[in-house]
Amino acid sequence: MIEVVAKLVRGPVFLAGELLECVVTFTNPLSAQSTSASSETLAWASAQIHCQFHASESRVHLPANEEPRQDVQAENETVFVPNRGERGQCILSTPPKILFCDLRLDPGEKKSYSYCESLPLAAPPSFRGQSVKYVYKLTIGCQRVNCPIQLLRVPFRVLLLHALQSFQPIQEHEVAPSNPFLDEEEGGKKDSRILDSAVEILMALTSHRTLHQFNISNSQGRVGTFCIFKTVYKIGEDVIGTFSFSDGDIPCLQYSVLLQTEESVQEEYRRSRAQPVTITSHAQHHEPCLHSASTSFSLPIPLTSCPGFSTNIVSLKWRLHFEFVTSREPVEAPTVPENQSEIITWTGAGQIEVDTFSWDLPIKVLPTNPLLASYVSPALSSHSICI
Repeated sequence: MIEVVAKLVRGPVFLAGELLECVVTFTNPLSAQSTSASSETLAWASAQIHCQFHASESRVHLPANEEPRQDVQAENETVFVPNRGERGQCILSTPPKILFCDLRLDPGEKKSYSYCESLPLAAPPSFRGQSVKYVYKLTIGCQRVNCPIQLLRVPFRVLLLHALQSFQPIQEHEVAPSNPFLDEEEGGKKDSRILDSAVEILMALTSHRTLHQFNISNSQGRVGTFCIFKTVYKIGEDVIGTFSFSDGDIPCLQYSVLLQTEESVQEEYRRSRAQPVTITSHAQHHEPCLHSASTSFSLPIPLTSCPGFSTNIVSLKWRLHFEFVTSREPVEAPTVPENQSEIITWTGAGQIEVDTFSWDLPIKVLPTNPLLASYVSPALSSHSICI
């Protein structure tokens, strides 16, 4: 028996364009003192990254030439098919890399191999929606002589930042800062520059603040004012907004704010023309506000959520969805007694005729530093198998 452990060096979250590095360790777990101890041999091992695409049959109509095909492999076949048995179709794969051929491990011996591969800049992001799913995995295939191939799959998450697609790495002859005391490989330098550039781009896009002010009105008149200081966020940030009802003519009884995503299938892939957009709520805030002059809310964007994106099949957009409940008639405010020793009880109206209306405010949600997203990722950085 040989134990195979694959560990992602930097965690399970990456930006498209980054370098993925995985250390694969092969161990013969038997002790040398064991009476049944013997050497173990593997014929070969190979590794490859692939993105698996799966579409809902009830929501997405794929042309015949794009229908998924099941990858089937016979028990005794020696061809390495990393997406064998997976649902959907493989829409992206990197060239397979051989880790070794003919590995012999004595009892208690272990050997480690490093696998490195750059993720394509134009790759779709990881996404599990109602209509489609994009799932990334690193698959390590191992085989003993005259035995079927064993597959070890390591799932990971990919975030997409469109601004990085125009990133041009610094050429060797160009001037670039360097540290002569650090022995850094060229691939590591390029990967570090991509990550640094991504962080700078994200900071530039999300740190700019400008007051956006909106008047809230219905058919009867003005309800109040809503203010927000920016409409571009990173996942992990809080969306903060304020309401002012002091300048309103219509009493607002309560309001709700929901942070939502809109998942829509592109028109040519829809099952029907009237197919609705899929709405998913990620955070919400409800508050009664009768007689309140001003109030505010804060909605966190989950680090595990997917930033907005668009592919040829599906698009994902973010929005703030507001719902207001207003009174049709003026509501008398409680009176404050002139004599503080006098005690009075104010009771709200038992029945009020109300109107409700809603409003959607589009916002843009970008990815964050993948190192930060790795801390809360449910995916594990290390996976193992025994063969």
